[in-house]
Amino acid sequence: MYNNRMTSVGIIGASGFTGAELLRLCASHDDFDVVLATGDTQVGMLIADVYPSLAAHYGGLTFSAIDTEAINDCDLVFFGLPNGASQALVPDLLGRVDYLIDLSADFRLRDASLYPEWYQQEHVSPDLLADFTYGLPELYRSALMGARLVAVPGCYPTAASLALAPFTWGGYVEPSGIVVDAASGVSGAGRPPKPHTTFCAVDEDYTAYALLGHRHNPEIEQTLATRVDGTTVDDVSVLFMPHLAPMNRGILATCYARPTQTLDTDTALTLLAETYAGEPFVVVDERSPSTKSTLGSNAAHLTARVDSRTGLLVVICAIDNLGKGASGQALQCANLVVGLNENAGLSDIGIYP
Repeated sequence: MYNNRMTSVGIIGASGFTGAELLRLCASHDDFDVVLATGDTQVGMLIADVYPSLAAHYGGLTFSAIDTEAINDCDLVFFGLPNGASQALVPDLLGRVDYLIDLSADFRLRDASLYPEWYQQEHVSPDLLADFTYGLPELYRSALMGARLVAVPGCYPTAASLALAPFTWGGYVEPSGIVVDAASGVSGAGRPPKPHTTFCAVDEDYTAYALLGHRHNPEIEQTLATRVDGTTVDDVSVLFMPHLAPMNRGILATCYARPTQTLDTDTALTLLAETYAGEPFVVVDERSPSTKSTLGSNAAHLTARVDSRTGLLVVICAIDNLGKGASGQALQCANLVVGLNENAGLSDIGIYP
């Protein structure tokens, strides 16, 4: 039960892009006080030196090493670590921290056997997978209420799931043969420099990658197959094709499925509108979504069409990959589990131009 004192927050892995976005969002949150920000590659550096944009709020705070004793002073901890790192730390923190919100993929998949196949390593804490709640509020809000452990979805799965779950869960489309064609901004590759994400490599280019083997594939299938009440949709299979776009932030997912019944554009738009009626961060419209419209926000913009010539349903979703696709969604989940208004510290309005 939430009380009136400030919630002390730790961000483990705060020096990466998702960590920096969490720092930015928490700075404007009236009830969250960041008392710990770790960053192993930046230990001892002022946050303001690494991210001058945060200087006005975090001018004197430095990145520290991970210290489990210091974490004891936190009520709520966000993990912004690379995949594989959180699962080794979480067991030691259970019972010492009230709420753990993990932004990595370490606790998203229910089936531990999928980790060696898609993440090239055995899961070291498979017994904890069932204890984590999948943190997509628009689909699993009831499960999140009162949760202590939350696995925040990936950016691609967030966009694809918001677009398609109303149709797969309701039996409106064939569960097999779904196609998700999506593009991400370069920040989705993380802060550490890589040859394929330098300016010269990305500028004036548009590239498909991880052909037929992106690790978000099973997560998308899991969400499209698993309703909030625990019932499942059989035989869900998704062909997921990610692309790298020459922009800093954003996800645009164009999703294709074949209807199982008579479906037209008006009916598809109505289903989306009814599913997300009253949702503070979802816009359903006839307009074609754009990543620029969601920049810096926690909003998801959706539209749908049914092509009378091919019979295919097309659903498009745009989000900010660091906002609704990561840190914004993590903060939305934190608000829910602590008992605050889920809008706290978040905006549904993008930055333009």
